[in-house]
Amino acid sequence: MRILVLGGTSFVGRGIVAAALDSGADVTLFTRGRTGTDLFPTVPRRVGDRDTGDYTALRDGEWDAVADVSGYLPRHVGPAMDALDGRIGRYLFVSSHAVYVRDGVGPGADENTPRRPPVRDADVLTEDTYGPAKVACEDDVLARYGDRATIVRPVKVAGPHDNQDGLTYWVRRAARGGRVALPTRPEQPVQLVDVRDLGTLVVRLLADGRAGAYNAAGPVTTIGDLIGVCAAAAGTRVEVVPVAPEPAPKPFPLVKAEAMWHSQHRGASRARAAGMPVTPLAETVADTLAWDRARGTPPLRRGFTDDQERQALATAS
Repeated sequence: MRILVLGGTSFVGRGIVAAALDSGADVTLFTRGRTGTDLFPTVPRRVGDRDTGDYTALRDGEWDAVADVSGYLPRHVGPAMDALDGRIGRYLFVSSHAVYVRDGVGPGADENTPRRPPVRDADVLTEDTYGPAKVACEDDVLARYGDRATIVRPVKVAGPHDNQDGLTYWVRRAARGGRVALPTRPEQPVQLVDVRDLGTLVVRLLADGRAGAYNAAGPVTTIGDLIGVCAAAAGTRVEVVPVAPEPAPKPFPLVKAEAMWHSQHRGASRARAAGMPVTPLAETVADTLAWDRARGTPPLRRGFTDDQERQALATAS
């Protein structure tokens, strides 16, 4: 199977490319050539830029399927589809569970959950525009490809090579042990999907020619239990200390306002029926810890600094 991956050298795209290569697929990458230039040295590359609409590198070639990991705005997706018009089979768009409405949604909500109104003219992606912009992208892909369109809606993706410091923050913090400041209640639900499970799902959907939408989500846990799993992987002991959320830098890794806790209960039975595996959380955590240590534990962009955590712990009741 010939697969073109739009954006495949960062985190999610990297997982999809690895899964595709493992399956024996013939993969081509389309990237800006800025990151991961040493990855997948045997894979052909086309260089362009979604932000400027430069898809001229795709003016020739045919593929059985496209996996679009780089589309966040309609102005990214539309030109890509135009450039590939008539030369691909299936178009798989990696969207987000943020497309769903925020209110009135209970645990186990599936792909039939109403979506938020689309936004087409966003200049900056924020908490208010990210999901609606993805809705607009989904609509455009579905309008162009119909039953040759596949939509994947991941929850928070986790695992090795995570460039968003989500699970990585808690893995690293638990590895230090001791009192851990948590700017939410320990019973806050958390739902992750291992990046490798997501990659496998994408490849299986393409190989089987499956249309429609699929929630890519793992089992639900609590953030308190997650920190405990991280400590167990590192062989440390921790005491989780709830602290007031106000001093915490925002957004804080994996922490949700209580009004958004419902978003951590997505139903994923359709994806699992399509072949998405479920890596145990302890394995995802252990592999993330090993990867983080191997890269030298560089500074993280999110979470408490040491001084901020000490301050938060000092004011905890």
